Order: sequence, then structure tokens, then C-alpha cells
Amino acid sequence: MRTAQAARRSRWWWPVRAGGDAGMTTAEYAVGTLAACALAAVLYKVVTSGPVSAALQQLIVKALHATF
Repeated sequence: MRTAQAARRSRWWWPVRAGGDAGMTTAEYAVGTLAACALAAVLYKVVTSGPVSAALQQLIVKALHATF
């Protein structure tokens, strides 16, 4: 009786413990990190480009010289 009950319990818990996609979470984090780095690189290139950089500098200078 005891072994039959243990066998039923182990069959029920086995798929939960040893799932087929055990390393999937790590892979998802790696892909997400890679995508975030790629997006950051693209944004860096856009912000440091000539026209965008000049517009940001002009905006900052205008904000610093604003009177209340």
C-alpha cells in the first residue's frame, strides 16, 4: 500500500519537477537583455547624432536662460 501511494505521488509530481523547458527562463532573460542592449545602442546613436544633439543643446540653453 505504501509503495503504490508513493508511486502515484511521484508520477504526479515528476512532470512538475522535471519539465521539458527547465532552462527556458534563462534563455528568455538572455534574449531580453540582448534586445535591451540593441535598443540602447540605437538610441545612443540617435541622441548623439548632429541634428538631435544640437536640438537638445539648444533646448537646454533655452531652459537655463528662462526667466520667471
